[in-house]
Amino acid sequence: MPALNQSRTAARTAASRTAASRRSFLALGLGAAALGLSACAGEGSGGSAPAAKAAGTLNIDWATYNPLSIVIKEKGWLEEALKPSGVGVNWVQSAGSNKANEALRAGAIDVGSTAGSAALLARANGSPIKAISLYSQPEWAALVVGKDSKIASVADLRGKQVAATKGTDPYFFLLQALEANGLKQADVTVQNLQHADGRTALENGSVEAWSGLDPIMAAAEQNGAKLLYRNIDFNTYGFLNATESFLKERPEQAQTVVDTYEKARGWAAANLEETTSILAKAANISDAVAGKVIKERTRLAINPVPGETQLAVLKKVGPIFVASGDVSGQDKIDAALASLLEPSFASKAAK
Repeated sequence: MPALNQSRTAARTAASRTAASRRSFLALGLGAAALGLSACAGEGSGGSAPAAKAAGTLNIDWATYNPLSIVIKEKGWLEEALKPSGVGVNWVQSAGSNKANEALRAGAIDVGSTAGSAALLARANGSPIKAISLYSQPEWAALVVGKDSKIASVADLRGKQVAATKGTDPYFFLLQALEANGLKQADVTVQNLQHADGRTALENGSVEAWSGLDPIMAAAEQNGAKLLYRNIDFNTYGFLNATESFLKERPEQAQTVVDTYEKARGWAAANLEETTSILAKAANISDAVAGKVIKERTRLAINPVPGETQLAVLKKVGPIFVASGDVSGQDKIDAALASLLEPSFASKAAK
């Protein structure tokens, strides 16, 4: 009996700690929103705080790096599609792929948008997510220097301070760019800053370079920042991810999400100017900057079904994760590559 009582006490303690952890995560989101932690282009803001999971609620993210999510939110299409089944929609802003992954892992959202590289990293490190669709093929990352910088090449970054957001495509872009130009990660000092804060650090001289992300990067260019290094092949696709528990328990909602993304894709292609205006408003940037992002650096008209093309890109990134210490071994990369994609929802939506 004493052993049984101890087991019950331990179970109650563990449950209490789990609940406290969830409350702490949600409280942090509420605190960030209350403080209005917004930055240029809106990417650094907390947005709507994650609400506690409730029956009949879909928790899904929106992000300025995912224009289709903003269109869907603005138009109310998900709310319209789910209303007959009595399901409400709670929108939560993701300030970057790392934040989307944190929310997915914590169970604060059911569906979140990240770069493909970030989805692979999360899956390799044990996060139970699946990529259910692709929202874009962007050129959203590049290495950026200030308008008066004398840095002329990636090689010139040796010994310099570089801002990047770990766990996101710009961070992985930086690692690939260094390797491609004969440098190692240890040759630079990476300042782990959220995207908007990286821009601020570049502009105030705290760092000498920044691995930037659109639309913040395009806004920085408008203020005189220069793109030091671009390589579209180092940008991974935009992945729409869902938790395994959500896919198992509510597959019909997952299908509705992917179907709605396809509706938004077709609408955006036919309404580029309005899509540009919607992004500009959501990200607090000019129409000119938003237009550069939408019309020059984002391919929305792609096959939404995740498959071999995306795996080929991620297979190149995987070993870099291991070399940088972000993943403990290639075996974890291989396992993640074999289990990350769930193409059935997008395949059905694309028919």
